[in-house]
Amino acid sequence: MTSPLAVVALVGRMVVLFSLLMLVPLAFGLTGHDAAEHAFLVSTGVTFLSGALMSLATRRFRRELQPRDGFVLVGLTWLVLPAFGALPLLLAIPGLSVTDAYFEAMSGFTATGATALSGLDALPLSVNVWRCFMMLIGGLGIIVLAVAILPLLGVGGAQLFKAETAGPMKDAKLTPRIAETARGLWTVYFVVSVLCFFSYRAAGMSWPDAFMHMCSTMGLGGFSSHDLSFGYWNSPAIEAVAVVFMMLSGVSFALYFVAWKQRSLSVLWNNVEVRAFYLVVIATVALISIYLTVHGVYPDFQESLRHTVFHVVSIATTTGYASYDYAKWPLFAPLLMILLGCFATCAGSTGGGIKMVRMLLLLKQSYRELVRIVHPNVVNPVVIGGAAVSPRVIQSVIAYMMVYGASLVALTMLLLFSGLDVVTAFTAVIACVNNIGPGLGDVGPSVNYGGLSDFQIWVCTFGMLLGRLELLAVLVLFTPQFWRG
Repeated sequence: MTSPLAVVALVGRMVVLFSLLMLVPLAFGLTGHDAAEHAFLVSTGVTFLSGALMSLATRRFRRELQPRDGFVLVGLTWLVLPAFGALPLLLAIPGLSVTDAYFEAMSGFTATGATALSGLDALPLSVNVWRCFMMLIGGLGIIVLAVAILPLLGVGGAQLFKAETAGPMKDAKLTPRIAETARGLWTVYFVVSVLCFFSYRAAGMSWPDAFMHMCSTMGLGGFSSHDLSFGYWNSPAIEAVAVVFMMLSGVSFALYFVAWKQRSLSVLWNNVEVRAFYLVVIATVALISIYLTVHGVYPDFQESLRHTVFHVVSIATTTGYASYDYAKWPLFAPLLMILLGCFATCAGSTGGGIKMVRMLLLLKQSYRELVRIVHPNVVNPVVIGGAAVSPRVIQSVIAYMMVYGASLVALTMLLLFSGLDVVTAFTAVIACVNNIGPGLGDVGPSVNYGGLSDFQIWVCTFGMLLGRLELLAVLVLFTPQFWRG
C-alpha cells in the first residue's frame, strides 16, 4: 500500500528546496533592480512556508518509501513544483492567466520549450532567468537532484531514480550507492554547463544571455530571452556553440560519468546508441542541406548547410531553438526534423522523445520476427552492444510504444475536437509529448502557444508531463491495481 501522507511529507521538503532555487533569479533581479524583485521575494517566501507547513504537518508519517511510492512522489512533485514555479510569473507579468503561467512553468520543468508568452525582450531579466533556469533544474530531474544532495531525506533513492530517469533499461548501477550515482551525474552536468556558459560568452553573448541560454541548452529546452531566439544574434559562432552543446547534451550523462571514471572516451564511441544518434543526425543534415539547395531555398550549399545544421540539431535533440522560420521551408524538411525529434536522443540525456535505444530495439525485434518467419526454430536473440536483451525489456518497449501511439492519437483527437486544424493539432501533440517545443501551423517557430484556448493549453500541458515522465510512470497511477494492497 502507498502512504499518501508519507509522500506529502517528502513533497514538502522538495518544495522547501525549490524555494531556495528561486534565489537565483531573485539575485539577478536585485542586481539589475528590475520590476520583478517583489514578485520573487513574495514567491520565495510563500513557497518556503508552504513546503515547511506541508513537511511539519505530516512529519509523523515519514517512513522509507516503497517502490510504488516513488512513482507517486515523482508524479506529485512534477505537478506541484510547476504550480509554485508559475507564481512569480503570475505576479510579475500583468494579465497572465493561471493556465498560461502553469503551462509556461511546466514547459520549463519538462524542458519542452513551448511558450505562451510574447514580448520576451521586454520582460524583466529575472523572469527570463527563471524561465530558463527551470530548464536547467528539470533537465536531469529535480528528483535526481534531491537524491544527490539530500540523502538525509531518508527515502528509497533507487525507487525515485528509476521513476525519474529516462529509458527502458534503468536497473544498471554506475556506483554501489544510488545517491553517489546521482551526485556523479549532476557533477558532470554542472561541469559541462560551466563550459557551455563561458563558450556562449566568448562567442559574443552578454553574461545574462550566456547564463540563460546555457540553462536552456543543457536542459535541451530551448527557451530564449528574445522573441527571435537565435535569430536575434544571426551569428554563426553562437550557433556553433549551441550545436556543440546540444549534441553533447543529447548523449547519456551516465556515459560521460563512466568515461571520466575510466579516463577514456572510447566508452562513448563504443556505445551503439551514441553512434546511431550521431550518424542519424549527420545523415539528416546532409539530406536536408542538399534538399534545400536543390529547391533554391538558399543561394548556395554553404548557406543551406549552416541553417540546416543548427535547426536539425535543435529539433533532433528536442531543444527547439530557431534562427529562422523553418516552417517556410518545403514541408518535407520540417516534418523530417520533427520526426527525428521523436526518437533521436539517447536514454539518460536531457532530451525528450522515445529515445534512440528504443528505436534500435524495435528495429532489431522487427528483423528478428522476419527471420523467424523464414526459420521458425532459429535462436536469434535481440542484441544491443554485444549483450542479449532480456524478453522483459523487449516487452516493456513494445508496451511503451503501444501506449505512446495511443496517447498521440487520443491527445490529437482532443485538440481536433476543440477546433484546431489537423497540422497544428498533430504537431502540437508531437512537440509536447516529445518535449520538442515548437510544432507547425499555429504553433510554429515564428508563433507560439498563446493563441490556443485554455482547454487546448491544458491538453498540451498534460502531454508535456506524460512525455517527460515517459508515459507509463504517469499512466500507472491511473490503474486500479496500483492502489491495491
